[in-house]
Amino acid sequence: MAETSPPGHSGPRCRDGALAAWAEAAGDLQWARPFDEVYRQDGQAMGRWFAGGALNVAANCLDRHLPARADQVAIHWEGETGDRRTLTYGALHAEVVTFADALRALGVSPGDRVALHLGWLPETVVAMLACARLGAVHGVVPASLPADALADRLSDLQPKVLVTQDGAFRHGLIVPSKSRADEALAAAGGVEATVVVRRVGVDVAWYEGDRWYHDLVAAPRPGSRKGVGAGAGGPPPPFPADHPLLTVPLAHRRGRPTWIVHGTGGYLVAAATVQRRALTSAPDDVFWCAAEIAWIGGQSHGVYGPLASGATTVMSEGTLDVPSRSRAWEIIERYGVNALVTTPSVVRNLRQWVDTPPARADLRSLRLIVTLGERIDPDTRSWLDFEVGGGRALIADAWGQTELAGLVSVTPSPSSAAAAAAVPDPGLEVVDGGGRPVAPGEVGELVLLHPWPGTFLEVEGGPEPGDAWWGPYPGAYATGDNARREADGRLTVLGRRDPVVSISGQQVSLTEVGRILEEHPLLVAVDVVAVPDERRGQALCACVVLDPKAEPGDELARELRGYVADALGGLARPRTVAFVKRFPADIPGEARRRALRLLCTANPADWITVSSSQLAAAATATD
Repeated sequence: MAETSPPGHSGPRCRDGALAAWAEAAGDLQWARPFDEVYRQDGQAMGRWFAGGALNVAANCLDRHLPARADQVAIHWEGETGDRRTLTYGALHAEVVTFADALRALGVSPGDRVALHLGWLPETVVAMLACARLGAVHGVVPASLPADALADRLSDLQPKVLVTQDGAFRHGLIVPSKSRADEALAAAGGVEATVVVRRVGVDVAWYEGDRWYHDLVAAPRPGSRKGVGAGAGGPPPPFPADHPLLTVPLAHRRGRPTWIVHGTGGYLVAAATVQRRALTSAPDDVFWCAAEIAWIGGQSHGVYGPLASGATTVMSEGTLDVPSRSRAWEIIERYGVNALVTTPSVVRNLRQWVDTPPARADLRSLRLIVTLGERIDPDTRSWLDFEVGGGRALIADAWGQTELAGLVSVTPSPSSAAAAAAVPDPGLEVVDGGGRPVAPGEVGELVLLHPWPGTFLEVEGGPEPGDAWWGPYPGAYATGDNARREADGRLTVLGRRDPVVSISGQQVSLTEVGRILEEHPLLVAVDVVAVPDERRGQALCACVVLDPKAEPGDELARELRGYVADALGGLARPRTVAFVKRFPADIPGEARRRALRLLCTANPADWITVSSSQLAAAATATD
């Protein structure tokens, strides 16, 4: 990774060189109005990108490709039940135009919000791009969210329209998405219309304002006007580069998630540039981002990046062990996937299901495998290199953040000969508490010294950006990640500095899980720790002290896990509940958490009991 100038030094050549590179990268997109300036501070901590410029994201992902790529495949999609669909750029464009017209007829205008309570479906991509075509702001929420958590998300988003599905397939089961949405709407309110995608074919309750997606896209809506705005295939209107495009949540804090809003120009330039320069090596590459669509990585590197680059992208619904555990290998072979981006958690699952890909699977098309969202252990990376990639594919680690629109840097593994792709330099550095670069081998906080166009536009429900991200080190963006600068100049990202952990590539706040559990009437004290987990990389252990009238056991452990999952979603559900006799006052909090982490790691059961003597012994062992 390139060396960068330290905080406290302006490094004008490095910074100006990075901005010149971003100006060149932005030129690969279609601008309805050219930008006046690549970047200016403009009195905001995050600055302003491509001021004066205007563009339409949907036009860059679809319309501009039609003369040369109308018949090229844009999306290969596979459902969990084995059904498949293929959409060309021309077919995808037609459906996006029609659905954008339908949303406009439902009253959606530029700046309005649309909640997409959907899984990985072609209709999800259509809805995202239809919103972008109209200038509406979309927020994707997982189709599997329980009603209470969905109601919280809708209360935060305040959407004019909700797009949901009748039900969702998840690991062979049907999640009742529409009924959960109905329950959430009763609590949240404010939504004027609900559009329902028929996916599983179950009967659903029907209310005033409900519309079937297939009816809306079957014919032009009443009142649509030929050639005007986004309707009827007319040219889509351009929007300023800082017009909001999408919103995604960070980890839950203070009972509600912090929401990050990304803008139009900077976001698309970052996503498209990372796609072209780091994730694909040829225009006709077939790309697969095997990650959740509600996660920023799924949206940036599964939808916007590939389509803005004119690539073919593969999408898969549900989990990769249904209908069979060979599903991932079959997808790679069937579509000739050239580049795969996924999380270490997905890779660990694949390896757990079968240590070596089936001999009959032809994986020779794979040229690049990138893991992001969390650290990958050397053994798993070696398995990817030799068992999956056959020594032919480049195995790369990636780092990025929700706040930065996904992936920022890609670093080949030490065994790979190829160099990292030429994404403009973000100026990564590792600094101590005073903002000074650390010596090789030492740990500090990872910062960005150069502006990054994918940086969020604004934050909702969270701290002031100038305090949280740019406050700690003037002139640098503080990532909140610990990292180590190696002797050869490479960076090793070690994980979050705050009590937030990555589970299956998504952030979960330990503080928030603890606060939810503290509300339970049978608990008098709570600690939540993260422990290693083969399937998800990390898992949560809820360590609780019970009210004297409560009894530890399987029933209460299930109740507590469900209590958290209902409030924060399934990824926050503790794997293990440890019923602790008491938290001794003579064991400091950090020492207690180290001891609890040791005990929960050694006993990965659904629930365990921990005596005072066991806790004291573990504290001594970890001292």
